[in-house]
Amino acid sequence: MALPDKKIREEGSELVEKLVSVNRVAKTVKGGRRMGFAALVVVGDAKGRVGFGTGKAREVPDAVRKATEGAKGSMIRVPLREARTLHHDTYGHYGSGKVTLRSAPAGTGVIAGGPMRAVLEALGLQDIVAKSIGSSNPHNVVRATLDALSGVESPRQIAARRGKKISDLIGRRGDSSKSSDKADVVVEVVKE
Repeated sequence: MALPDKKIREEGSELVEKLVSVNRVAKTVKGGRRMGFAALVVVGDAKGRVGFGTGKAREVPDAVRKATEGAKGSMIRVPLREARTLHHDTYGHYGSGKVTLRSAPAGTGVIAGGPMRAVLEALGLQDIVAKSIGSSNPHNVVRATLDALSGVESPRQIAARRGKKISDLIGRRGDSSKSSDKADVVVEVVKE
């Protein structure tokens, strides 16, 4: 079931709101069961910020509104490479939900399933390959995806932490001559 995306304006930036799942829940009370709805919403600005939230209410719109407010308050910033993909591959887990996110070359698109796709599109990624392993529960997959994204670091952050220049780190990325510090081994064939 395809759920509609909404765009909302907040403090000068346009946020993308994606409804991931709506679940009917019941509370047993003295007179029987009291029905309600639980919503899972992902919110992002498509420029490197994303968050998720959950909400429960007697009606679906109220649950979605509560979840959206929670998502806006839990947004994290993720550094993007060329504003289209991640700087490096990463792995995340939450409970039994495990995800692997791999950066991809331009033109690949978003290759991800269900709840992960909602998070990655709200974040603004255009080229990424993602795989969900283990639990398919939307809550676990969304939390595992955000766990993986929170571990992404840009070369600038790594260079600052290590006290190096960015060129020292990036210079090695494509240079195959420096990739091996081991001395070349020369094998001689001895004829007897």
